[in-house]
Amino acid sequence: MQDLRTKRHVVYSLHLHLVFVTKYRKKVFTEKMYERLHYHFERVCNDFGCKLIETNGQKDHVYLLVEPLPHTTPSRLVNSLKGVSSRFLRQEFPELEKYYWRGGLWSPSYFIASCGGAPLDIVKEYIENQ
Repeated sequence: MQDLRTKRHVVYSLHLHLVFVTKYRKKVFTEKMYERLHYHFERVCNDFGCKLIETNGQKDHVYLLVEPLPHTTPSRLVNSLKGVSSRFLRQEFPELEKYYWRGGLWSPSYFIASCGGAPLDIVKEYIENQ
């Protein structure tokens, strides 16, 4: 059985799968940059009361698995994750400026999906049979 978390008036199990792509799909990330990205992503998640479960990536994109609180607005979380990580990573690695002369590290688009729990067909069948 999956782990359920509780707050005062809610029992929940939420997980978000996020993918952020670098602007222009530039292949810029190094291992050291991934370490720093993980640090900044974890800081933002903690500020939101969320939990960063996993993060990984390739030279031009990153994957995150986040366990948000029920009241977390996904778009606000994404904006903070992208904004904070972009700002600090560009400060820590000035060589990124040769790729991103107008600021911003991430493409404005992103992928987000809820994940975990029962497949949608099972949930739909459960609701229909109530």
